Amino acid sequence: MSKRGSTSAVENPNKRIRSSPNDEEEGSDVVESDQEEDSTLSNRFLCAGEVVSDAGLVESITLKNFMCHSHLGPFAFGSNVNFVVGNNGSKVSNKTLIKYKTACSRGENRLVFLRWLLVFSSGPKVNNPVSILTQEMSKHFLHSKGEGDKYKFFMKATQLQQMKDDFIHIKTTKHITEDRFAQNRDCLKDLKRKYLEKEDRYKSLASISEMQTQLEELQKQMAWALVSEMEKELEPMKDKLQCDRRATEKFDEKVDEWKNKVEQAEQKLKHIQDQLEEITQQVGELQPKCAELKAEAQKRNKLLKSCELGVHRCRTNLGDLEKDKVQLSSRLKDLSQLRTERVAQIQTELDNLEHQSSTLSQQIDQYQHSCSRMKEEQGKMRKEFDVLRRSIEANKRTLDTMMASRSNRLRRFGDQMPELLGGIEEAHRKGLFKHTPRGPLGYLISLKDPELALAVEVCLKSLLRAFTCDNYEDEKVLKSIMAKVLRGPRPTIITSQFLPRVHDTRRRAVNHPDYPSVLQALDIEDPVVANCLIDHRGIECILLIKNRTEARRVMQGGTPPAHCTQAFSKDGDQIYPNRSYSADQSRANCLSGDVEEEILPVVTCDYIPGGGGGGGGGCVVPQEEDLQEIVEKISSKRSEFEEAKAQMAILKDDYEKAEQECRFWMNKHKVNRIEISHLSCCSSCTNASVAKATQISPDRSEVSRTAKSLDSEINRLKVKISTQQEQQEDREEVVRQFHEALESYRNMSQQMKNLNSFIKCLDSVMIHRLQIYADLRQFLSARCKYYFNSMLAQRGYSGSMTFDHKNETLSISVQPGQGSKADLSDMRSLSGGERSFSTVCFVLSLWAITEAPFRCLDEFDVYMDMVNRRISMDMMLKVAASQRYRQFIFLTPQNMSSLPTSSIIRILRLKDPDRGQADSQS
Repeated sequence: MSKRGSTSAVENPNKRIRSSPNDEEEGSDVVESDQEEDSTLSNRFLCAGEVVSDAGLVESITLKNFMCHSHLGPFAFGSNVNFVVGNNGSKVSNKTLIKYKTACSRGENRLVFLRWLLVFSSGPKVNNPVSILTQEMSKHFLHSKGEGDKYKFFMKATQLQQMKDDFIHIKTTKHITEDRFAQNRDCLKDLKRKYLEKEDRYKSLASISEMQTQLEELQKQMAWALVSEMEKELEPMKDKLQCDRRATEKFDEKVDEWKNKVEQAEQKLKHIQDQLEEITQQVGELQPKCAELKAEAQKRNKLLKSCELGVHRCRTNLGDLEKDKVQLSSRLKDLSQLRTERVAQIQTELDNLEHQSSTLSQQIDQYQHSCSRMKEEQGKMRKEFDVLRRSIEANKRTLDTMMASRSNRLRRFGDQMPELLGGIEEAHRKGLFKHTPRGPLGYLISLKDPELALAVEVCLKSLLRAFTCDNYEDEKVLKSIMAKVLRGPRPTIITSQFLPRVHDTRRRAVNHPDYPSVLQALDIEDPVVANCLIDHRGIECILLIKNRTEARRVMQGGTPPAHCTQAFSKDGDQIYPNRSYSADQSRANCLSGDVEEEILPVVTCDYIPGGGGGGGGGCVVPQEEDLQEIVEKISSKRSEFEEAKAQMAILKDDYEKAEQECRFWMNKHKVNRIEISHLSCCSSCTNASVAKATQISPDRSEVSRTAKSLDSEINRLKVKISTQQEQQEDREEVVRQFHEALESYRNMSQQMKNLNSFIKCLDSVMIHRLQIYADLRQFLSARCKYYFNSMLAQRGYSGSMTFDHKNETLSISVQPGQGSKADLSDMRSLSGGERSFSTVCFVLSLWAITEAPFRCLDEFDVYMDMVNRRISMDMMLKVAASQRYRQFIFLTPQNMSSLPTSSIIRILRLKDPDRGQADSQS
């Protein structure tokens, strides 16, 4: 660091000296113009009147036992410009103080204490360099390598950093407040709960006498309510008993009638069995004809392969023709070179050859076109053949399944289904099942209307192949049987307790006058199967409507029928009140009644390709007529067989129904006897209840409430009366607690509302202020650039100041010469005087854009030469003269005798340090 005493260029040989030829001239010009500027400044200060500062002033400072001084002061400062001047110590004293420099924080000069003096006396923002700029700070802040440090210096000087920190603190505090607000919500809920509890206790303080009267009235109503319920229970039993007696008489007549029908049905069954044997024999005779047609199809395939060989030969001929063309062209070239004398003859021959060549080219093109066409036809034939083959294989599998299901309908639900049922029967005989499992469910149901087969099959889906068990032990046994018999996916097993009767669905079932439900459309003999479908598919709530348009009108045209969840059309479409789905199958596979009608389109599809008009598709057309005749014969015989079989089934069903009805009436007769005895017991109980109710209340009253509700009300009143009697002494305490809880809840609720509105208001204010903060920062940086360039221009310097607010950097470049003659350079390349002058310019530009009660500079001119010092002093005095309401304090070791005399300029000179005291300390 430099000494204060060495202010000239001779004493500082390392000081940077400007190598300009005009330095001496400029120095002489400054000396000559000093007197003029002094007179101008003197006139300006003399003409200015006294101005009182609104922010306050530093009046005087007194220090004792401070560093090298036993008593320093008092120093009385003026209201505007103050210069504090002091001599530097001798070299001996400087050496002596080197040892104590760090301990006493004395620094390199004896005026450094004035910085601390100002801090403790006035108490402004002392860290702001606009208020107090120390020598060390002015020396290093522009010499700093980091542009971020310069930007922080600007932000600190303009107090934008303080605003930014305030915004961050407010945002953090807001987040903490929001967290506490969320916590207080839970507290508010607890307060509300306590308030409601206290309110219930407060309201429960009713009159005990009123509750006693109400209790007696309820007991009277309870007595007659029990009598009314018993009488209501007896009435339907009496009506039912009379109806059963009338129905028993009709039952005896029907028994005789059904016995005659059974005899007639047995005779018809025998006749139908004879017809079935004849039809089976005819079907066996037609089987060889089908084998012959299949052999004919194989011959047509061989013909297709021969066509492919012909295409290959055409390709070979095309290659030979191309070789001939090449040979002819080479021969023409040889003849033209060897026989030049016979040009005319050769030309004629050449024309002939060219004509032949063009003909050959046309033939080649025709062959190529024919070849490509044949390839396309060959590809089409192969595709049609593959489609036909796959269709035949699929239909053959379907046909085999249908043919097998003609004799055994179980095979529609799977090829291994008969073996599975056989295994179940064998396990039942061995006693492995508690109750025999039912299944497949689709085999145990039948349709009343065959046209609804597809709709019912789409509705039930996988339930058609499902099984149902009574308990989990039976389920385990059934799974083991399935694992042995079935290959591939297994049917679903539903475990539910078997009940002897079908569920009573009259209250929740759909009942439409025109369309049946699935439950109504099915004929289910086993109540276990019916209950399973009701529980797992809700068939009592699903309508079956044949017409798709009518189904959509019923479900989506307005309010759907009561208890109806969905509907199915004849084609399998599923309609909901707000949407509909199309069926993914076109025919019924499991529930269809006529197997022969399903076999006919499958057999026809085996031999007629879909839409194929060329190639192998037409090869089997001649055999279609013979096959059609055979199919028609089979269909006619099958129809006769089905008619006989249907008639036999009808007779069998009638017989079984009659038998079931007989058993039903016999069981019902037994039940009626039991009900008669039960009815007599109930009548005696009713008479006893009437006598007891008469003792409680002689006058019978009509009671609309049930005995159960009256009993619960009586118990509640008894508990309430006992509680009131226990809390009778704490009535005042309950009232007090209720009012306290109400007041706490209202206060907390109001505080939460106020805090919520404050947070919303704070959000909007912060958004607005952040925008103003960005605008203010941009405005201050622009003003700082302007004032900095203006200050540099007074000395003939040029410079630039670049702000990057996004990255928080500030770059400053200064050039002592004119901007057009030299490039801008970094501040570190300047001399001490030039750097100090640049520091003054930057500080003055910050003075112009910021507010502070006073300005303090510490040895700002220590590194300046005489010219820069004079210019800087004039610039600061001009600023001080224009700002009379501020106080300026300048600390300098220079002699200020050249300053103009004015009442607002005050020069304070420090005493020399006490050398004796310093020597004794050393």
